Amino acid sequence: MCTIFGYFSPEAAPETVKQALAPTTSRGPDAMKIQKVEGGIVGFQRLSIMGLTHSGMQPFSYQGNWIVCNGEIYGFRSIKRRLEENGIRFESDSDCEILLPLYEELGCDMFKELDAEFACILVDTKHHHVIAARDPIGIRPLYYGYDQHGDIVFASEPKNLVALVQKIFPFPPGHYYKDGHFVCYRDLSQVDTIRHASLEDTCAQLREYLVDGIQKRLDADAPIGFLLSGGLDSSLVCAISSKLLNKPIRTFAIGMKSDAIDLKYAKEVADYIHSEHHEFLIDDQDVLKAIDPVIQVLATYDITTIRASIGMYLLCQKIHEQTDVRVLLTGEISDEIFGYKYTDFAPDAQAFQKESEKRIRELHMYDVLRADRCISSNSMEARVPFGDLAFVDYCMHIDPSQKLNTYHKGKYLLRHAFEKDDILPHDILMREKAAFSDAVGHSLRDTICAYADSLYTDEEFETKRKLYLHAAPFTKESLLYREIFEKYYPGQSQMIIDFWMPNRTWKGCDVQDPSARVLSNYGQSGE
Repeated sequence: MCTIFGYFSPEAAPETVKQALAPTTSRGPDAMKIQKVEGGIVGFQRLSIMGLTHSGMQPFSYQGNWIVCNGEIYGFRSIKRRLEENGIRFESDSDCEILLPLYEELGCDMFKELDAEFACILVDTKHHHVIAARDPIGIRPLYYGYDQHGDIVFASEPKNLVALVQKIFPFPPGHYYKDGHFVCYRDLSQVDTIRHASLEDTCAQLREYLVDGIQKRLDADAPIGFLLSGGLDSSLVCAISSKLLNKPIRTFAIGMKSDAIDLKYAKEVADYIHSEHHEFLIDDQDVLKAIDPVIQVLATYDITTIRASIGMYLLCQKIHEQTDVRVLLTGEISDEIFGYKYTDFAPDAQAFQKESEKRIRELHMYDVLRADRCISSNSMEARVPFGDLAFVDYCMHIDPSQKLNTYHKGKYLLRHAFEKDDILPHDILMREKAAFSDAVGHSLRDTICAYADSLYTDEEFETKRKLYLHAAPFTKESLLYREIFEKYYPGQSQMIIDFWMPNRTWKGCDVQDPSARVLSNYGQSGE
C-alpha cells in the first residue's frame, strides 16, 4: 500500500501536507515525497511492491504532468512494451509509471481501460486540469473534502483530512473527478442484461475468471503471504495460488484461545496444500484492547466491520512483526457476489440480484475498507482476487436464479466450479461458512457484547444513542463503537452510509445483530 495526497489551494503549504501525512506513515513506510505542482501540492508515502529501486518513487512526471497513484496495474508489462515501441522511455520497473504516457494518449478514457485496483491524483499542466480517480470497486481508498476556502483536498484515508476539511467524503468508486465534476466511467453494479447458460457452462467460466484473477495478483517484487481462515473463499485463493506457483505458499490464521472454530479447518487446508502454515491465538483481553485502535485505523462505527477486523488486524500485526511478507492475498468480496447466510431468505431471484448490486456499490465502505486498513496499517498491501474486474463483471451478469440457494448449499456455484479440481478436501469445499463476524471464535462477539453491556445502564444507553441522528446506535455495542469513532472523527459519520446489516425487509432478516448466528438458518455452519 501507499498513501496519496493532493491539496489544490493557494493556501497549501509543504508543512501542512507533511503534518497531514504523519498519521499514515505505516501505509507507506519506505519513503515520503512532497511536491509542489500547478495549483497546489501532491504528496506520496511509499510501500515498495513493484519496482523496488528508488527510481520507482512517486510522484511520476511526464511532459510536465504529475501523478501519484496507490495501485496495482495488472498487465502493465504489455502496455509498457507497446508504449516503448512508440518511443517512450521509462525510468523504473513500477507499474504506475505507465499511467502518464497512457493519459497523454487516451485522456480520462484511460481509466475505463485499466485492469487495476487503484486510486490516483493527476495534474495536467498542459491543459490546467486537476484529476483524481478510483477503481470501480473501491479496493484502493480515496477520500476528499473542502477546506475553509472551498478548495479541494484528496487523501488515501480520513485521518489525513480530519484537520483540514469540515466534512470528509469517500471518493465514489468507478468515477473520476475533473475540474470540480465527478464522472462515472464504470459501474459494476449496473446490470442491464443477464447471461443465460447451463449450470456447467456458468461454473466453467466462473472458474476460469477466478483462476485468471488470482494469477494476476501473484506478480510482485516483494514477498507474498496468504490469509487463511479455513472458510471457502480464503481456502480457494490459497489452493489455487499454491497450484499456480507450484511451490509451498505461506499461510496465516488466527483464532480465540477458547473456541478457535476455524483454526482446525485452516490447518486441514494448509496440510492438504502443503503450505508453510502459521497460527496465532488471541484471548478476551487482546480483543478488548484492540477495539479502540481498530476503530481509529478503520474510521468506521459499523458493527460487522469492527468485529471482523479485530482478528484480522491482530493477525496482520503478527505477520508484520515476525515475517518479511509485504503482500497479502485475501478472500473478500465473494459474499457480496454469491450471497451471505441471510440471502437464503431472498424472496426471489430479482430481489437477490438487487441486493447483490447494492452490496457491490457499498462494499468499499465495509469489507474492502476492512481489508485495506487492517493490512495497510501494518505496512503490507492487500490484494483481493474476488475483486478482479472481469470476474466481478461476469458474476454480476450470471442468471440470479442460478445464484439463489436452491441447492441446500450456500455459494453452490463457486463450490461446484472447483469440485472436479481436487485442490481442496471435499469437506472443506462443501462446508457451510461459519458466521463471518465470529470466524476467530464465537467468544469474540460474546466478549465484546458483555463488555459493552457493562459500560452503560439502560437509561444511559437511551440518552446517549439519541445524540446521533445519522446511523443512530441501536445496541450498547454499537454505541460503544460510535463514541470511539467520534473521538477520532468527530461529526464525520456520513463517511459510512449506514450499518452493514441483513436486508430487514425480508422475512427472517429483521434482526438486531449482523451475525449470522442470530438467523434461523445458521444451523451447523458454526460447528
